[in-house]
Amino acid sequence: MQRNSFVLLGALAALGAAACAPMTPQQAADLPASAEQAAGAPTAQEAAAFIDEAERELGLLQLRSNQASWVASTYITTDTEALSAEAGKNLAVAVQRRALAARRFDDVQLPAQLRRKFNILKLALTAPPPGNPEEASELTRTQVSMEADYGRGQYCRAGGECLDIGGVSRIMANSRNPAEMREVWEGWHRVGAPMRDRYARFVELSNKGARELGHPNTGAMWRSQYEMHPDSLAAETERLWAQVQPLYESLHAYVRGRLVAQYGPDVVPPNGMIPAHLLGNVWAQEWGNIFPIVAPQNAPGAGYDLTELIRAKNLDATAMTRAGERFFTSLGFDPLPQTFWERSMLVKPRDRDVVCHASAWDIDDQDDLRVKMCIEQTAEDFVTIHHELGHSFYQRAYKNQPVLFRNGAHDGFHEAIGDAVALSMTPEYLVQTGLLDRAPTTAADTALLLRQALDKVAFLPWGLLVDKWRWGVFSGQITPANYNSAWWELRNRYQGVSSPVARSEADFDPGAKYHIPGNTPYMRYFLARVLQFQFYRSLCREAGYTGPLHRCSFYGSEAAGAKLERMLEAGMSQPWEQTLYEMTGERRMDAGALLEYFAPLKAWLDRQNQGQPVGW
Repeated sequence: MQRNSFVLLGALAALGAAACAPMTPQQAADLPASAEQAAGAPTAQEAAAFIDEAERELGLLQLRSNQASWVASTYITTDTEALSAEAGKNLAVAVQRRALAARRFDDVQLPAQLRRKFNILKLALTAPPPGNPEEASELTRTQVSMEADYGRGQYCRAGGECLDIGGVSRIMANSRNPAEMREVWEGWHRVGAPMRDRYARFVELSNKGARELGHPNTGAMWRSQYEMHPDSLAAETERLWAQVQPLYESLHAYVRGRLVAQYGPDVVPPNGMIPAHLLGNVWAQEWGNIFPIVAPQNAPGAGYDLTELIRAKNLDATAMTRAGERFFTSLGFDPLPQTFWERSMLVKPRDRDVVCHASAWDIDDQDDLRVKMCIEQTAEDFVTIHHELGHSFYQRAYKNQPVLFRNGAHDGFHEAIGDAVALSMTPEYLVQTGLLDRAPTTAADTALLLRQALDKVAFLPWGLLVDKWRWGVFSGQITPANYNSAWWELRNRYQGVSSPVARSEADFDPGAKYHIPGNTPYMRYFLARVLQFQFYRSLCREAGYTGPLHRCSFYGSEAAGAKLERMLEAGMSQPWEQTLYEMTGERRMDAGALLEYFAPLKAWLDRQNQGQPVGW
């Protein structure tokens, strides 16, 4: 997850201390004048000066907000919450004021790049504050308090043991006792309930701010950042889902059958939905932890366990992060700055509450890059740190762009970079880096692909539904009276999973996922799961690879690195479709590369599912 400041959408998330240099008088004079200039109408020169001033002001406020947010996330106290809320409020109010003032230049003829900056400025906030100063302060206090409550969240068991999200996740990953998993699942989901009323108020205030900026609601504002009509973005996500749905349903049917064999039909309905607590993850968003249960019985195994390899080499958090850095430097990128290693939080401190949810931070919009993560010696965290470093190298690559262009082409691009690199963590890569002695033969491909699909494919409906729920909440189609029932209706429909215990509107299960109290848009992750395969296939081709796509690693390919760096350096300076075309030769997001990668697995799954029900 990319993190700069909690108030900002991707469009302004990269503002930092060093704003771009203002235009010189000669540059301003070279701009085309408005036809109405003589009549006193705003001019292109005035528009350029307005943007320069906005970038200087917002850059300093962004730095202060980033610093306060970092401390609030890595040292949770009442005081750090208040400091973060104040800094966030100051930034949000300034962005709101600038975005409203920018309307004055709506009808002025401007150079394309300057007009692009104005458009980005108007889409800068994930939680646009109302014009009322008291309500603006209330909005930021509410959001910061919910995020802090999540960070402090624990489930205390009957014996007195209290589990934070790390402890909960370990039990959900390793337990094979349905009763224990149900107990822990239910316990963690209590974290959300106290946020319910605050979240409803947060939605009310955020929507008020969005309407003041000319948007129907905050959800429509979020979708507008993709440079298409909000309804078109919603249709685009459904098109992508339709491409991958058959693959997901085949995986779901196979996994359900193996869970029936493991736990019995009284626990897992053979024709129905899978209880959410049995999938190895407290949100059932990724299923890789249950691979030992569902591993192929009639095909060779992978021959290795990445978690065991990491532990055998005794790779600590720093060593795991160094391994991720080496992937990027093998492509020709410069190493991370020394300050990254001095200022990042890579392990959970023993003496205080922190937000462990992994995120990559660009504090000053230049070189003060950091990662906040509570790394453990697991394959999941090894992949996650590669993902987070993808953000860090992206952030540094576009630092020389004008301030408003210092971000990913869209937020899905930012999430996809590290994951495209992680796809290159093939057995051959593990041999190259000394983690594995010998790569398994291609006979092990089914097991390798299944293990990958349990995370990559299983995630797809979850990645889609989180913001489908939020879009409905912001639009008013989902009201506070049915927050929880609407959440489970979407989970039932898209994921085919069910709650392990009865739920009611006294619960607020969305709040048990960080991105809801943290107010982080989530559709980016769904889009990234598609884009990462498009990027990966393109980089494999650039590296000269011609074999089966799922066995490609572009580790060590400077040709692939040069192509990747060109895309990263472009930042948000041009429409994302153009950046995608230059990278992949494709003009729209498409799941074709993902389907190519998993094609051998899909054929195998369909054979396993013959004579068995598919769907729910």
